[in-house]
Amino acid sequence: MADALAWVPPNVDLTTPSAARAYDALLGGAHNFEVDRAFARKAEKVFPGVAVSCQANRAFLRRVVQFLMRNGVRQFLDIGSGIPTVGNVHEVAQAIDPACRVAYVDNEAVAVAHSDLILQDNDNATIVQADVREPESILEAPEVRRLLDFDQPVAVLMLALLHFVPDSDDPAALVAPYRDALIPGSYLAITHATGDSRPTEMRALEKLYATSSNPAVARTTQWITGLFGDWELVEPGAAYVPEWQPDNHVDLPSHPEHYIFFGGLARKPTLPAVS
Repeated sequence: MADALAWVPPNVDLTTPSAARAYDALLGGAHNFEVDRAFARKAEKVFPGVAVSCQANRAFLRRVVQFLMRNGVRQFLDIGSGIPTVGNVHEVAQAIDPACRVAYVDNEAVAVAHSDLILQDNDNATIVQADVREPESILEAPEVRRLLDFDQPVAVLMLALLHFVPDSDDPAALVAPYRDALIPGSYLAITHATGDSRPTEMRALEKLYATSSNPAVARTTQWITGLFGDWELVEPGAAYVPEWQPDNHVDLPSHPEHYIFFGGLARKPTLPAVS
């Protein structure tokens, strides 16, 4: 067991579940602990389908990155990236163009440590330990600035992240500095937990997450849509993740609103010409 945990940073609490490790467990990943797997089982019990929702969120990530690649974006800032598992941003993007540059950001020590291991031989990807609530620490981080040129379009990804920011930290206001840092033609992708269609089960899930190291707050689909500001939403607009540009409509679930995650992808509009 000691050898198996040798990569885990010191002072990591292995007795309390974390959102990043529980998400990895719900995705079927291997970089989590029994406390996280037990938490994932409880989450599935109080909100049946939570694992499928997480997998749908992961599929949304793949489709978004593929869309961005088709539209010329080659720089990605993935905030709240979590523990790297199959289908991370750099895997999807660099399979298409190895020169794509990806900066990951997370505040969870295990996620950062494992990302370091995976990315150590990848000169076009990096991981920064920082908190979304401190935009300057991310946008001005030397590793981020080394990889990303903010004079060119950048895609900022905030998937399954902002529901971990409490109301007291004003998560909606936190998005603005990231939007402001990007030039026209850049993109912002967001997904966020909502309980609009399953409020009772979502309240039970929130109660469960309150026992973890990362309490979560579900918010309305209207509130989530507002996070994009005046940016131009890519078709089909803000939607439940299975509905966003599905690979094919045959596999589209009959009740996409039963999935936890709602969001979309938006493009920063070109500034109007000055007459």
